[in-house]
Formats: sequence, C-alpha cells, structure tokens
Amino acid sequence: MRENLDKQLSFTSLKWFNFFVYGTVVLFTSFFPLYLQDVGMNKLEIGCLMSVGALVSIIANPFWGIWSDRYQNIRRIVLVMLTGTLVLSQIVFQANTYEMIYISILFFYFFQGPLFAQSNTMILSYIDGTSRRFSSFRLWGSLGWAFTAILAGPVIERAGISVLSYLFAALLCAAMIALITLPKLDHSIGIAPLPFKGMRHIFHHPFFLCFILFGILVSIPNTMNNTFVSLYITELGGSKTMIGLAVFLSSILEMGVLFLCNYLLGRRVSVLLASLTVVSALFFLRWWLMADATTPLQVAIIQVLHSITFGGFFYVGTQLTMLLVPQAYRSSGQALYTLAWSGIAGILGGVLGGWLYQTLGAQTMYLSGALLDLFGTIGFGLMWLFVIRGKYPSTDDAEDELPED
Repeated sequence: MRENLDKQLSFTSLKWFNFFVYGTVVLFTSFFPLYLQDVGMNKLEIGCLMSVGALVSIIANPFWGIWSDRYQNIRRIVLVMLTGTLVLSQIVFQANTYEMIYISILFFYFFQGPLFAQSNTMILSYIDGTSRRFSSFRLWGSLGWAFTAILAGPVIERAGISVLSYLFAALLCAAMIALITLPKLDHSIGIAPLPFKGMRHIFHHPFFLCFILFGILVSIPNTMNNTFVSLYITELGGSKTMIGLAVFLSSILEMGVLFLCNYLLGRRVSVLLASLTVVSALFFLRWWLMADATTPLQVAIIQVLHSITFGGFFYVGTQLTMLLVPQAYRSSGQALYTLAWSGIAGILGGVLGGWLYQTLGAQTMYLSGALLDLFGTIGFGLMWLFVIRGKYPSTDDAEDELPED
C-alpha cells in the first residue's frame, strides 16, 4: 500500500513538473522577444539572438545525454539544468550591455535547450514497467504551455515587461520543488547508443535526405513565426493579453491532433507522405493568411492552425523517420531529423526572419515563408507520387518492420 502511494505521488509530481517546465519555456519563447525589443534591439538582432539556442543545442544535447548515461541519476542532472537555467536567466535579465546579453544567453541555452529531451527521458524512466502512458504527462506540459501564456499576458500587460524575470523564476522554482519531491529511481536508465553512429549509412539514402531537405524548408517559416509572432501582434496594435490568447489557441488543441493522428493515419509510407503533403499545404495557407492579417485578433485566430500544422508535422515526421531509415540506424535518423527541423531550421529561421522583418516588414517575411513552404509541399507531393507508383521498394515492408506501441 505504501509503495503504491509513493508511486502515485511520483506520478503527480511528474505531471506538475512538466506543467511548470513547459510554462517557463512558453514565457521565454513568447514574451522574451518583447523584452529584447524593449531594451532597444531591432528585429535582426532579436532573430540572431533567439537562433543562438539552436546552435548551442548541437553541443548541449549530446553533452547532457552523455552525463545522464554516465551518472545514472537523471533526476539530479535535470535539477542541475534547472538551477543553471534559473541563474543564467536572471543574469540575462539583469545584463546592461548587448555583449553581456549575448554571452549570458549562450550559457543560458546550454542549460535550457536540452531540458525537454532530458525531462522526457526522465519521465519515461519513471513510468517504465508501469501502465502509465507518456502522453498523459505530455498533456500536462501542453496545459502548462497554454494556461501560462494566457494568464501571463494580462500580468505583463499591467506590471510591465520587466516582471517577466520574476514570473520566469517563480515557475522554475515550482518545477524544481516538484522535481525534488520525486524519489530516486530504483533502476538504471540504461546506456543509450551513440546517436550518430549510423550517419554514414543514412547519407547514402537519397530518399530520406530529400525528406530532411523538404522538412527544413517547411520548418524555417515556423521558426520565423515562433520568434516574431509576438512582435507582429504588438505591431498591429495588440496587447500582451492578445499575445497570451494567441499562444493559448495555438497549443490547446495540439494533444487532440496528436491523438487523432495516432488513431487515423496508420504506418504506411504512402499514407504518411500524403498526410505530410496536406499538413505542409496547411502551413502554406497559414503563412499566407498571416501575411494578409490586419488585426491582432485575426493573427490570434490564425494561430489555431498551429495545433494542426505543427502537431501533424511533428507526429508524421517522427513516424516517417522510423519507416524510411533501416532499423539499425533509427536512432541516428531521429537525431538527424531533430537536428534538421529544430537546429538547422532554427538558425536559418531566426536570422533570415529577422533580416526580412527588419528590412522588408512582417508581411514580406510571412510571404517568403509561404514560398519556402510551397517548395516543401511540392517536394513532399513528388515523394508521395514516387511511392504510390511503386518506385520506393520498401513501402510494403516498412510497416511490418516497425514495432507496435
């Protein structure tokens, strides 16, 4: 009875931990660009600064992964990452020169960037051998993201953008308290294989490389939007409350979309490629509508498409990576896919989006994103035609290779 109670408390702590961690990240991604604009940075400088995180993650993710494997106490590793994020965030907010902001943000991203990946590994380790599903804990993350955004908007509106540092610190401390209440794992988390072990073999797989290339084209405009949508809303006359509403609407339906994808799409390459083509076309529609928006409320409503576009793209892309890459190299394939849509696209989206916004305006930035997305949509459509015409031989066998959930 005591053991069951401890497990139940552990699961509750994990849910709240995810809630607060996602809450801190949405504060940073949605409102920090406003803080940077308030201290005098232009759009290009903001885009470059926000894209630094994608660059740092290339080093930070394997670093923390290796230490988690070696130390075999992922709870303590995540606590160190949260502590570093807290300390560095306050240095960022207190920095009084651009040089100091850039230096401190580099170290901040080193701790904060891999937080999602390590947190997910920790949750999977705690629920290993139980009947609990990861999706139920991921749901609490989505709730933390949505409700923190919609509640923080009015607070920042009333108290000013400077209150952001206190909100950020409060949520991080709440996440740390939830983490400290977790018991130590009573089993090893296991030593993960080197993620890029099979990269040489993957680079001889042109079909998968085309999938990665078109995925980058679709992901770049998404990074542009994530970085600059809050500035766009304020430029159109919107308030911080409207920004919170836009983020809330963009994320509240995401888990439902993931559930429907899992239920409806199956695991055939042809079906998934067709779905990816449709999702990319919806991305194109989304950026076209954003370029045509004239009021902040229109932008907030258009953000509802984020749940379908990003949720669908993330799910289908992950499944296709498992199907297109030989089983022995799937870890390397997932690593390359993640590096492409969050790393490469993150860097290019921040810098390119910042330059376009600064020199040509938000409408041109979104229209350029729609054009990039159109090329990606056409590319995925051609890949789908290639498959249904029988020119991709492993289509029928891929479904059998993939283990069931």
